Amino acid sequence: MRILGIDPGTGILGFGVIEVTRSKPQLVDAGVIRTPVHQADALRLHTIFDELSQIIDSTKPQIMSVEKLFFARNVTTAMSVSQARGVVLLCGQQAGLELFEYTPMQIKQAVTGYGRADKKQIQEMVRVLLGLQNIPKPDDAADALAAALTHSSTVR
Repeated sequence: MRILGIDPGTGILGFGVIEVTRSKPQLVDAGVIRTPVHQADALRLHTIFDELSQIIDSTKPQIMSVEKLFFARNVTTAMSVSQARGVVLLCGQQAGLELFEYTPMQIKQAVTGYGRADKKQIQEMVRVLLGLQNIPKPDDAADALAAALTHSSTVR
């Protein structure tokens, strides 16, 4: 089973693809999609759609696991991330992927066993669970891998 995890954002969107065989996850690809800060929202969302479509075409996942927007400190950020999430979900739906969404607390619980774990704990567990030498960088890619690992442990 190949899972694409997404940490949504408009400026930086994290993605991580894992392959799960015999309950052992392995890293396939991870990184970020970046959009220019001062670019119009419509262009940024178009970039996200195009680049994510290319990632899906090249890595061939069957499942997309997306972090749900739980809350945001300001309304502008919440709206922006919500728009990016909408594009991500549309992209996954058009590609025929099974879509699953998890809250940040569910991801923390699945990856670390503790729903209030901090970022460093999550990143270290992503490294351990995938058998990597180093923590995946940037943080958004590690968060996306955590979303993918959450789905893999949920369906197990």
